[in-house]
Amino acid sequence: MSLALARGAVEVKQFFRLREAVVFTFALPGFLMILLGSIFGGQFENTGVTVGQVFAAGMIGSGIVSTSFVSMGTGTASDREDGTLKRLRGTPLPASAYFAGKIILVAVASLAEAILLVVVASLLFGLKLPSTPERWLTFVWVFLLAITACSLLGIAASSLARSVTGAVAIMNLVFIALQFISGVFVVPITQLPHVMVEVASFFPVKWICQGLRSVFLPDSMAAYEMAGQWELGKVALILGAWCIAGFVLCRLTFRWNAGR
Repeated sequence: MSLALARGAVEVKQFFRLREAVVFTFALPGFLMILLGSIFGGQFENTGVTVGQVFAAGMIGSGIVSTSFVSMGTGTASDREDGTLKRLRGTPLPASAYFAGKIILVAVASLAEAILLVVVASLLFGLKLPSTPERWLTFVWVFLLAITACSLLGIAASSLARSVTGAVAIMNLVFIALQFISGVFVVPITQLPHVMVEVASFFPVKWICQGLRSVFLPDSMAAYEMAGQWELGKVALILGAWCIAGFVLCRLTFRWNAGR
């Protein structure tokens, strides 16, 4: 545990020293939230909720995926390409401590991203903070399951690329595609073709955003989900399943060296 915490501190310091990466990681979701949230106006009937608020709630989930799946995948690929993984493998540092350190970085970055997006959404779109302990508890378990599943999947996906450049392309292509079919950019999600949503239902992004909409939006907005309800039990089940699947995929696909 002490080695994992020490490695986590190193990862956090390295990340925040890369100013360009920090600015891009944190600014892009916020920029998209402001841009698209301002374009799509209007209010949902008999709810008092604006389109911008619904979009902002989904973008908070999308930001968490960005700082976990995308950052973990590209970061692991970078460590593999520059020989960091190979050198670490020859040290007493156990592999579990290395990965725990990465997840600590993801947790810190994802929480900072979520706070930033909540502040922006509150100031510009009037998004309200959760008002009950139950909603805060929902935020905590959705957040933890989201960063765990997406981090593991990012590590597994990093093995698909031969270089950091390839990893950036793969991660962002998958991430952007899942945002579109998961109802992040289309509000409400019921406007999407049913087949598209069925495909998105196999992946975590839809359920992460749906879980966070249940945290920040009133219960009346559940009617605008595909099932007409928040389905929090299903959210937990599917995200938990992806945590297990991500761990298995990591065990099967992870490579220490850049060569195949």
